[in-house]
Amino acid sequence: MLLSESGDDLDELPSDLDSESEESNCSLDEDYTPRGVARGTDKDDLSDDGSSDGEWNSRRTKRRASTRQCRSVFASPMSPQRSPLKTWEQSPLRKRILRERTPKKGTRPPNTGERIYNSHRKSQSGKRQPDEDGDAEERWRDVDEEDVEPPQPRFRPERDAGPQLNRTANYTPLELFQLFFSTTVIDTLVKNTNVYGERKYQGQRESWVPVTAADMYSFICLVLYMGIVPLKTLKEFWRGSKLFCLPFPASVMPCRRFLAISRSLHMNDPEVETANDQKRGTPGYDRLSKIKPLYGQILEACHTFFHPHQHISIDERMVASKARIGFKQYIKNKPTKWGFKLFVLADSSCGYTLNFFVYGGRESEVTGKGQSYDAVMRLLDIPFLGKGYKLYVDNFYTSPTLFLDLLKRKIWACGTVRSNVSGYPKTKKNPMPEKTPRGTIRWIRKEKLLFVKWFDTREVTMCSTIHKAFSNDTAKRKVKSADGQWTVKQVPVPGCIKDYNKHMGGVDLSDALIGYYNVLHKTQRWYKTLFYHFVDIATVNAFILHKDMCKLQNRPIVTQKNFREQLILSLADIGSTPRRSGPQNFMVPVSPFKVPPLSPFKGLPASASKVGLSSQINAPLASPPQPESAPGSPSAAPPASQSTAAAPDPPGSGHLPSYFVENMSNVASRDRATAGRRACVVCKRKSPVYCSTCQKTLCFTTLRNCYSEWHRSNNICV
Repeated sequence: MLLSESGDDLDELPSDLDSESEESNCSLDEDYTPRGVARGTDKDDLSDDGSSDGEWNSRRTKRRASTRQCRSVFASPMSPQRSPLKTWEQSPLRKRILRERTPKKGTRPPNTGERIYNSHRKSQSGKRQPDEDGDAEERWRDVDEEDVEPPQPRFRPERDAGPQLNRTANYTPLELFQLFFSTTVIDTLVKNTNVYGERKYQGQRESWVPVTAADMYSFICLVLYMGIVPLKTLKEFWRGSKLFCLPFPASVMPCRRFLAISRSLHMNDPEVETANDQKRGTPGYDRLSKIKPLYGQILEACHTFFHPHQHISIDERMVASKARIGFKQYIKNKPTKWGFKLFVLADSSCGYTLNFFVYGGRESEVTGKGQSYDAVMRLLDIPFLGKGYKLYVDNFYTSPTLFLDLLKRKIWACGTVRSNVSGYPKTKKNPMPEKTPRGTIRWIRKEKLLFVKWFDTREVTMCSTIHKAFSNDTAKRKVKSADGQWTVKQVPVPGCIKDYNKHMGGVDLSDALIGYYNVLHKTQRWYKTLFYHFVDIATVNAFILHKDMCKLQNRPIVTQKNFREQLILSLADIGSTPRRSGPQNFMVPVSPFKVPPLSPFKGLPASASKVGLSSQINAPLASPPQPESAPGSPSAAPPASQSTAAAPDPPGSGHLPSYFVENMSNVASRDRATAGRRACVVCKRKSPVYCSTCQKTLCFTTLRNCYSEWHRSNNICV
């Protein structure tokens, strides 16, 4: 227990430092050196000669209290042990000595061999607080304060920006599409589809018919056609009703053949897929094995035939799918919320898909800096990319670590940033006021990184290595005045936000071009969904190459729809021709007959009247044109039936058009126009008309007259 001492005893204490140091109970050992004071220092360093008498007398009470504590510590052996080191650290004398020995701002401390204490203070929680100069740097600055503009990058690409093609050649849509779906890609699809088709149809009653390269071109042709003319089901493209009268699909490929290729479509070797399935659950298992050969070939083509301009952007893309697969993703802020997620690098000016990869789930993180960091570095890992690029990303990717690492690769970056990301300024000095007017700007620069806050309808935070805080840019915004009226005013806007809005939409532009004529349709196989998306990427990239080539050659640019139409027709020409069967047994051959001469009498039998009507139809084709005259005039020419009555039989007489439905029974009236249609021998399109003598199916419509063309080419009609 501590021993108490009376006030008289305290008054008897000497008033100078020497007498205090001579106290036996409170004196320190000679070998003891307080922390912060080096051994061998002069006694003058611990004296109090520099202080005035008044200051010394004012501290007398504190010295007495410390002396009493020192005496009480050594007075009783039963008292709690208190080390001399802790007593010295808590003494006012030590604190005043440290305050005097701390160097002032702008001065250099003397080299006395003593430990120099850090100028940073410690808070009550034990964390170091920055000094006053550090606090001045870590504050949000106003727009009136001038910022230093960083040096702008020099754009030095490895290749000329734009299409990597012969810039004097005139490429057709088919040639541009074949840059991506080359003969190598088609051969890969044909080989793997045939292997899987033979395995699937083995043991079934219907045997597998091998697919050729021409069949694959016809299949892709119809896939693109279905993007322009969308229907609910695939079979509706081959229906012959009035509502679904589409002759083009049947002229390219039969319905059963198209469905057979669609069911057996494969991009990888089935044996490789089987070997990969055996590795399920191990690190060697590849989730994207089913799309692998085509996946790599499309990526290589995207890299090869286009070089991006200076502004590029990275964003996610969702491919809609309801497949039950482990790596299907959900993103609530996307128009397509469920599907496969692709990370895409696109050119900001034209929307060309330069690089992409399918997210197959969480993988082993090599860098340990997050999924977004790894995604950006993987997309930018392209040979012959070059230096001086300006990358724009959203807040999912933006981080100070990423931007500083991109600077080392000579790639500048800009994007929105989240306030909870590591490296974001945590200071709350000079924040946004509660009622912030539109256009308010706050900024902080940390060496090469610029952080900007801008208030529009809400607060927007940006991070950039390209821009300065404010470059006198403005934007039109509606502002509510004091009287409640809305007026349009020019409000200040940071340059980083203005450039972000201009160049961030590269991936969105690519998504829009794909979405106009999307070839995606329902399927039970997830890899077919990605196959259709690869067709979309190839078509849109080919269209972008067409536009850039037209600009370089000062040629007119066609729309994407016209581009796709030309591509579909070209694919149909190099595709396979459908095999059509001949007429069925219900067709009764009609023997050729001659038109009997018509009698000049008015009374004619019904059969003769019918034949005369047919001869009137054919008469103008064989007779020269007559001069026009008013009807009912005396000089009017006699009727055609009378003028051809005595004439000899014209060539081609008896070759009359007939309908297949005339020899069919139990046909509904609504189906009589399309029942029994066959392929025309001239244009290969379906027609319900045939020649009653030649037994050839021929078109006879307002758009096509294959009937007359075929007979004249075979010298049957003049």
